Amino acid sequence: MKRLWLLFSQAVTVVLAAYFVVGTLQPGWLPQRGVSSAVAVLEAPAASDSASPVGSFRLAAQKSSSAVVSINISKNARPSPHGNDPWFKFFFGQQQDQPQMGLGSGVIVSPDGYILTNNHVVEGADEIEVMLNDSRRASAKIIGTDPDSDLAVLKIDLDRLPVIVLGNSNALQVGDQVLAIGNPFGVGQTVTSGIVSALGRNQLGINTFENFIQTDAAINPGNSGGALVDTNGNLLGINTAIYSRSGGSMGIGFAIPVSTAKMVLDGIVKDGQVTRGWIGVEPNELTPELAQTFGVQAEHGVIITGVLQNGPAAQGGMKPGDVVTEVAGQAVHNVAEMLSVVAALPPGQPQTFAVQRAAGKTTLQIAPGVRPKPRQRQP
Repeated sequence: MKRLWLLFSQAVTVVLAAYFVVGTLQPGWLPQRGVSSAVAVLEAPAASDSASPVGSFRLAAQKSSSAVVSINISKNARPSPHGNDPWFKFFFGQQQDQPQMGLGSGVIVSPDGYILTNNHVVEGADEIEVMLNDSRRASAKIIGTDPDSDLAVLKIDLDRLPVIVLGNSNALQVGDQVLAIGNPFGVGQTVTSGIVSALGRNQLGINTFENFIQTDAAINPGNSGGALVDTNGNLLGINTAIYSRSGGSMGIGFAIPVSTAKMVLDGIVKDGQVTRGWIGVEPNELTPELAQTFGVQAEHGVIITGVLQNGPAAQGGMKPGDVVTEVAGQAVHNVAEMLSVVAALPPGQPQTFAVQRAAGKTTLQIAPGVRPKPRQRQP
């Protein structure tokens, strides 16, 4: 009996030693049930392709970035305006401008190939090439431009075009999160994030009609014409300008609201031009000096210093010295606000203008006309 117990103990010792050696040198030869269950408890489940980490803007960027394009423009060399002056040739030689290249961005807003961008991106361009996010390229033609809002509409002929969804810029509030998408400095499509810093920015001297969304999302040269989108990937504005002392982003960027862009797009595509309201007055900022000159007392508004004879305002009874405080029920505090509100009025339909005069307050019914086209600059 003692001998059998000795043989059993030796056998167990050999088996345990072998198990130890195999477990050390070849652990894969042993069953892994216990290890697998432990790993299953400790490891997080793998994220699916459609899942988005908490706080990520991945889905918004994926939804909108495919509809944002890069725009390359070229301008041919043009002869110097002094080319026929013999004295100029004698002193300076034959001068000729060099070909110019430019970069910008745009947003596809229609499956028919219509693209919104800034007028200053394509102004004076002889050739325009559009590159999609899927690397397809196409030549674009200008359907129309609107320098007053710094917007332009292009068109390309490609199939299966991604189209951005238009959002509601009128519902924006300061503090809302936004993304800016474009091609800064030509490095390739880039997405930056920030918040809405301010609304209704005007008097910046950028456009005739200004109602900018201000954002701290990084916008740099080359972003012009690109998309400002919400966290759902819907278009809120067209990135247009930055305030910068260095040429790069300083956290102050400006975008044209999509409400304005849609009005320009519809006007250009349907009528070939943007139709704006106009009443024929010379408005000025209300100052104590002007108020005293015309003998009027008003806390806010825009003072009218000139009225075009037989113009819409004159026919409606407006006079120099009137202070316009409201247009169609909307309060106006400066010239930029009044221009924007009047421009949005449908021509031919009478609107109510609240006016402060020396004799007191009154209301006028004025039917706006069509705003005349700006005079073309002489070369």
